[in-house]
Amino acid sequence: MNIKFKKLTIQEQEAMLAIWKTGKGFVRDFIKNHTKPVPHYNTLVSTIKNLEKKSYVSHKVVGNVNEYFPVIKESEYKKQFMTTVVNNYFSNSYKEVVAFFAGEKQISAKDLKEIIDMIEKQNDD
Repeated sequence: MNIKFKKLTIQEQEAMLAIWKTGKGFVRDFIKNHTKPVPHYNTLVSTIKNLEKKSYVSHKVVGNVNEYFPVIKESEYKKQFMTTVVNNYFSNSYKEVVAFFAGEKQISAKDLKEIIDMIEKQNDD
């Protein structure tokens, strides 16, 4: 499934991480799972409303408050996000991505061997 997501701001990405971590919940629940620094309650409400406009989040009314829930799965977003990064910055080459991180000393030979083992295991299944 190749869905084209609307671009998120850093603030929206951080809010989505809290929402995915929480699942469905109220703004106060998302504040508990938000990374530091936690935005002001009203700021987070505005961010969530923007996420709703972008179809990442929806809500149902419970009493007199909104209970929000993610519409987009985190795994779907990650796949689209990474595909965009690889296409735009690494000439659609995952090999270049790995080479970049190796050159930046962000991935070790041991890590690469573990990745190769994972790939070979997936191919055996």
